[in-house]
Amino acid sequence: MLPGKIYRKYFQHNVFIKIILLFSIIAVVTIITFSYLMFHLMSQAAVQRQMEIQKRTVESVSHYIGQKYDLVQSMMIDIYRDSELTSNTAYLLEHPYESYARYRLDRYFNESNSTTDTVQYFKNKLEDDPDIRSLILYSATEQQLYVYNTYKQFEIIGTNAAHSFVPDAMYIEEGGIVSTPNIWVRKSIALPDTPMFSVRSPINNKMSLRNIGQLLVYFDAERVWDGMGNDKEDFKGTILALSADGDVLFDTSGKYYGAKYPDMELVNSAYTDGEEVNGMTITKLTHGQGGFTVLSIVPKGELAATYRGLGNTVLTICLLCIAFAIITASLFISNFAKRTRGIIKFTRKVKNGDLDARIADVKEDELGQISKSFNDMLDELNLYIDRVFKAEIKQKHTEIAALEARVNPHFLYNTLEVIRMRAISQGAEDVGEMIYSLSVLFKSYVHPKPKHTMKDELEACRLYLELFRIRYKDRFSYELRCERELEGRVVMKMSLQPIIENYILHGMRADRSDNHITVSVTKEEDILRTVVTDNGRGISPGRLEELQQRLLQTDESSESFGLRSIHERLQLMYGSPHGLELNSEEGKSTTVTVYFPDLGEDE
Repeated sequence: MLPGKIYRKYFQHNVFIKIILLFSIIAVVTIITFSYLMFHLMSQAAVQRQMEIQKRTVESVSHYIGQKYDLVQSMMIDIYRDSELTSNTAYLLEHPYESYARYRLDRYFNESNSTTDTVQYFKNKLEDDPDIRSLILYSATEQQLYVYNTYKQFEIIGTNAAHSFVPDAMYIEEGGIVSTPNIWVRKSIALPDTPMFSVRSPINNKMSLRNIGQLLVYFDAERVWDGMGNDKEDFKGTILALSADGDVLFDTSGKYYGAKYPDMELVNSAYTDGEEVNGMTITKLTHGQGGFTVLSIVPKGELAATYRGLGNTVLTICLLCIAFAIITASLFISNFAKRTRGIIKFTRKVKNGDLDARIADVKEDELGQISKSFNDMLDELNLYIDRVFKAEIKQKHTEIAALEARVNPHFLYNTLEVIRMRAISQGAEDVGEMIYSLSVLFKSYVHPKPKHTMKDELEACRLYLELFRIRYKDRFSYELRCERELEGRVVMKMSLQPIIENYILHGMRADRSDNHITVSVTKEEDILRTVVTDNGRGISPGRLEELQQRLLQTDESSESFGLRSIHERLQLMYGSPHGLELNSEEGKSTTVTVYFPDLGEDE
């Protein structure tokens, strides 16, 4: 179906459908706009919350590793602050362990106060922090590793340069930074291959300031998860801890631990928190002293997933709101449409003459007030009809009854009968026939039947025409045609005789011998069509147009009262298309068509 046909069929003459359509468009646009704005704001808030989680997670990891770095630095500070511990540590790293043991015994017996044992000091530090997997003192002079761990206690491991890469590795990594455990050191001390990160600090002789070794503390990298707190379940992407050289100290994805991070350009290109680089959102925090960097890397798609569920929720709510708004408005407006159609149906009943109909609408809104006003108007109209029109009808009936009372029908009939018999006795039979027709015609007018049929009307026409047929003898003829089944149809009285009378008075030609008039009755659907045709003078075009206009006038003093009266009565009683139609051709003929309603037969 074409859009134009759809519009004409459903929208052109249906104001309520137009209202529903307009309201639906406004509601849909408003709800979609509001939903989009809400989704935009809520998605931005979700992203912001996630970025705050990422930032807190990075800070937690950085704080945890920084604490371990500070722990190692505090060990060194304790060594340098305690002169005895400083001398003992220096003696341990510059002499073999047997010499350190004798040195400790000599000092213990020669001095009243016991001195601080370096071996015991670091052993205590190992026991104080459960995150420490191994604590190592490296002696550069003796090329030995003094190892503290949780499962072998204290152990001395030789690392001669001729047989091990450890001295070279220690020489290269003298800086005090956070890094991954050196592979040669791990192999030397047989550390298990589990994620760890190391914090190194050089040890110098306090007197000569010469480097005499290093302190290495290995921490369990898995314990970083505990330092993340509640955010470890909520962060997105990957959390990485990188050494100054780009080695991965901690990796939540488990892909890069112990190796070089492959995309350091991505890390170095981010300068601010939450910066987007190559489709990745990066949050970065660098520890200035420890040299390590903690960062979170979140792919754009994974960050969008934080509000994808929110988008589905907003979409569902949006659709529900649209459906609710349209359905509610449709039901509400449909109720008004139903009530309006009821009022229209009621007005059609009143138009068809049912003045007793009433609108059953008790609501107090505008439509209810219209219904009440219409009902009140009908009550007033019925009251007016009872008071005025019925009074006028009764007055007319009274006048007619008074007129009939004044005329003694029996006296008139007897008089006409005496005249008729006198005419017949004198040989004037045609006069007798005329008097007889007049007597019967007058009787039908004075004593009408309760229901007037087409047969009665045609009989009155015949009696009237018979009078003039006798008068004009062979110069006038007539014909009445009506099917038998139509003779019993109820019609309005005096609806054809005035038409015939107009022909006799104005149309018939006395100088012609072929004057003729025909009355024909046919049925077309629910209308009785009666055509009166003559061959008289006809009517000029100007006069014909004037007469056609006067059929519509209501002034009783105007001309053509007979024709106008027939047309007006049929229009008032039965409405369009009933009434009278006038056609004529000057000098040839005149045709008057009367349209009666088919009211059925007289029972």
